[in-house]
Amino acid sequence: MLAFDVAMPLMLFAVTLAALLLSKRVEPKLKTSFEEREFRARDAVIFVVMITVAVSVVVFVPQMALVGVFLFSYCALLFTFSYLFSGLPKRRAQVFFLGVGLAGLAAGAVALLNVYGGGLVMFYGGLAALGLAAFAFIGILYEQLKSQVKSRWYLAVFPPVLFLIVFFLFMYEPVPLLSLVLLDVSGVLFAVLITLYLTSLFTWKITFLFAALLTIMDIILVLFTGVMVTAATHVAGLGLPVLVSLPTIPLIMTTQGILFLRLGLGDFFFAGTLATQTYKKYGKKVALVSAVTMTLSFGVFEALLLSTEFGAFPGTVMIILGWLPVVAWKLFSERKTKSNVSVESKV
Repeated sequence: MLAFDVAMPLMLFAVTLAALLLSKRVEPKLKTSFEEREFRARDAVIFVVMITVAVSVVVFVPQMALVGVFLFSYCALLFTFSYLFSGLPKRRAQVFFLGVGLAGLAAGAVALLNVYGGGLVMFYGGLAALGLAAFAFIGILYEQLKSQVKSRWYLAVFPPVLFLIVFFLFMYEPVPLLSLVLLDVSGVLFAVLITLYLTSLFTWKITFLFAALLTIMDIILVLFTGVMVTAATHVAGLGLPVLVSLPTIPLIMTTQGILFLRLGLGDFFFAGTLATQTYKKYGKKVALVSAVTMTLSFGVFEALLLSTEFGAFPGTVMIILGWLPVVAWKLFSERKTKSNVSVESKV
């Protein structure tokens, strides 16, 4: 019986589209922060090697050390983006503080009302959330008295602090349904941010090298050693947003209940990187076509896997097989156009 799912392919498309549309707005600021640096072939190779090593040893790292490394990385990413774009107009900055304040109030209320239990962790975490909300509301008043500035370090502090509070309140110790939603939302956010953060470092030629190396690495670690699956399961068990987990649509029932599918943030980053680099090379329309074809390819492979008992399969292979035909078509079109122009010039 043929089974299929539309939830995860649509999520892949949504994340890729978000990275694609935001890349042109974000890249100038990021290039300035990177001092116009770009990846070379050596850098791409080292990057893939580092990913391979990290995935291979992650199961041997003590849990608390692993949590600390991931949280530091997430917080640093949130602070960097927040600071780079903290030069908002006064009204937008006040809206930002209002949003943080309301989120802090909601988290604090849920924790202190003991909705999910948790004892002292919930109590002190709830107080921290309310404290963050109070500082956010003070930020609204402070902005009213302050003249326009180019950057606000104090604004950039709020997102990572809010993330840490929410993580330890609702994500580190799993809370039914709420943890899943927060993990998915955080995972999608970080997938978009890391794609935007690194895409400014890639060139078109380096993208091909990186895509090929990462796909080969993924095939080895998923199909031959199984290390990728083990590492993802290990890290996800710590409540860290490293996967996006969604129920199948239409629902597929198993003996354990509704079937949930999971996709690592690396696969979202991979699709986003290919789409954004295609945007830079060939424009928005071709990039959108590539995003669609990558989604369709992923959906077809996913349906085949759901209809069989094959097990885990490299997401990079599903994605790149949807991207390559679009790139091949553009390369062929360009070569044909150049050939026609050359013939006409000779005539």
